[in-house]
Amino acid sequence: MENDPIIAVENLAASFGDNTVFTDVSFQVRRAEVLVVAGESGCGKSTLLKIMIGLQKPSFGRVYFQGVDIIDADEKQLNHYRRNIGVLFQSSALFSSMTIGENIALPLYEYTDLDSETIELIVRMKLGMVNLTGYENHYPSELSGGMKKRAGIARAMALDPAVLFFDELSAGLDPVTAAELDDLILRTNQALGATMIIVTHELESICKISDRIIMLDKEAGGIIAEGNPKDMKEKATDPRVRNFFLRQAPQGGASRRAI
Repeated sequence: MENDPIIAVENLAASFGDNTVFTDVSFQVRRAEVLVVAGESGCGKSTLLKIMIGLQKPSFGRVYFQGVDIIDADEKQLNHYRRNIGVLFQSSALFSSMTIGENIALPLYEYTDLDSETIELIVRMKLGMVNLTGYENHYPSELSGGMKKRAGIARAMALDPAVLFFDELSAGLDPVTAAELDDLILRTNQALGATMIIVTHELESICKISDRIIMLDKEAGGIIAEGNPKDMKEKATDPRVRNFFLRQAPQGGASRRAI
């Protein structure tokens, strides 16, 4: 149903040996929103993302996609979930031995029965959406860092997924390129209506692109704040949240909402 969350995380806990990353993490992801998972390095943002996309099992808890628990899902249910999500990892994770076009085509060959001609057309369309028209025959080594990120976004969108996950999208990029990627994220969200879950600690990106934020804290071992970025910046009473937002002011570019 339209008002139901597309993803629901319930009582999630993660640990590695004796090291507890977080406990009792619960939140919902609304359809078509841009949800940012924020917090300082080491608070468990990437671990949470890996659990949500099915790459890692939690110590405890559940992750529901459209009402189906993906933690204990069977292979058919997992394939349905994978077909409905797209992921861009921090490193872009493009296969260096394959062209950009082949990278984008890979999930289409794996999860659909489309013919090669149709797949090639889709690849060109996705490249056009990220301003990489004509780069289908280039290899990742021939692209800049920002172009690799955009190619990774194109591959994540190949199957027209309901949910897109991005891990540290702006990591390693200069401020201008990072701002361009933020603009691309906003345009893509508005054009496709896809739900986006973005892991980042970059304050400028958070303020520019997010509808809502959940903030993790390493010492607390879980969520310490959740809400609208403007409200969290202006009204937060928790000193950890205030310090996070006040460490620097957002600069440049039109924001999704005035911060």
